Amino acid sequence: MSEAVALGVAPAVPAKGLRGGALGMVSSMVIGMSSTAPAYSIAATLGLIVLAGTGFQAAAFVLLSFVPVLFVAFAFRELNTAEPDCGTNFTWAARAFGPHAGWFTGWVVTVAQLLVMSSQSALTGRYTLLLFGASDAAGNRWVTTAIGAAWLLALCWLCHRGIEVSARAQWILLGVELAVLVLFSVVALVRVFEGTAGPQASLPRLDWLWPGGVSAGTAVSAVLLAVFIYWGWESSLSVNEESADPRRAPGRAAVLSTVLLVLNYLLVTVAALAFAGVGSEGIGLANEANSEDVLAGLGGAVFGDGAGGKVLGVLLIVSVLTSGAATSQATIMPAARTTLSMASHGALPRVFGRVHPRFRTPTVATWAFGLVSLAVYVLLALISDNVLADSVDAVGLTIAIEYTMTALACVWVFRRTLFASVRNFVLRGLLPFTGGVFFLAVLVFALLEYARPDAGETTVFGIGGVAVIGVVSIVLGVPLMFAVHRACRDFFAGRRLPRGFVPRGGESIVSPDRAG
Repeated sequence: MSEAVALGVAPAVPAKGLRGGALGMVSSMVIGMSSTAPAYSIAATLGLIVLAGTGFQAAAFVLLSFVPVLFVAFAFRELNTAEPDCGTNFTWAARAFGPHAGWFTGWVVTVAQLLVMSSQSALTGRYTLLLFGASDAAGNRWVTTAIGAAWLLALCWLCHRGIEVSARAQWILLGVELAVLVLFSVVALVRVFEGTAGPQASLPRLDWLWPGGVSAGTAVSAVLLAVFIYWGWESSLSVNEESADPRRAPGRAAVLSTVLLVLNYLLVTVAALAFAGVGSEGIGLANEANSEDVLAGLGGAVFGDGAGGKVLGVLLIVSVLTSGAATSQATIMPAARTTLSMASHGALPRVFGRVHPRFRTPTVATWAFGLVSLAVYVLLALISDNVLADSVDAVGLTIAIEYTMTALACVWVFRRTLFASVRNFVLRGLLPFTGGVFFLAVLVFALLEYARPDAGETTVFGIGGVAVIGVVSIVLGVPLMFAVHRACRDFFAGRRLPRGFVPRGGESIVSPDRAG
């Protein structure tokens, strides 16, 4: 055991060669928001929440699902204050529960990122063609796959070029996306209040924000759908070592990202519900024909058929395209940094820890993730669109594990000082524990839901393909962990990243019962 551990002080975060001080809090927040794909997430999910039977109360589930996400965000913030390591979940889970739990958490997060990259690559491929009016080609799997692959490689190159370049690109992409969403929402609501939206429109009401009269089964289905539209904000913390204030700014950015996201989602949700209604015909949000992308179905109705309306309709397509591109880029960055951190701590071969001497970005980690993502995307796309769709839904299982592990790690790491103050008890204990238990319950309900034969697009031996893909992807981490076990013996023996205890004020101290 190292001298630092023997003295009761956790080893400092090893220098990884990243460009420190490159990002301010706002840039970190932009990266976090971009990772959630606000335009695409709400466009692809809102219709499904209404179809689940919520009606106008869909807005309530968008709001209520934010609460446990905020609780988990507090856990991320508190852990980052104590140890601002770009490995985030991996590092903190290893500190709390040991190297095997840490490694497995890192694997689960990587699986989520790989699967979501397939979704976003397919999205950028399709919407690039729609932007240029090639709707027929947008239905061709080969063409969309080729364009999506080109986007993926281009975004990997952008991430490789440097964190400042990546952050500037995120500002532009997210700015376009949010501007169009706000414009869409404002125009829709103005037309509703003016009475020009049509007979299907309804004035917004406060009771839309309360899930009264919704059955328990419907509520569970709606929560499973709504809670995952927030996933991605934690990317703010993956660039913590490149922040000007590593201990505080990324955590604040993560919490603010979740707050801004819920405000954005509520604005768009209320506007769409008010304008389109919840009918099952026409532009109604319960129309299954529009459920995969409600914004595309509403664009023409909200903006009209005139020249100005067509331009704004194109901008709506642009917003979804930029959403997919920004999310892909903001997924590559944290994935590469998780891999870099694992290598720097000895949990992966050292080659993954290489940093470009000029750009100060992970080189091998960035391109390795990009190329594996490309292979997974092409494989899933060419097998079947249905398999690709179920793979995207399977991300929910990995997210539930990620949030559960991190939230409970926060409680365990700070366990000895939870009662030192009211703040500690609430922000390091009560709220993270509640968030962790919630997502553990979500994991169980999601497995039961996705295992039903009719839950997704595919089935395997009578079990829903979503559950099969999710479980198999996660379980693959077990043999992979043992495969690297021999090459990373110091890490798995607990000598490279020992379990620790963090009392307060950013001081990281090894628990007395583990110091010897």
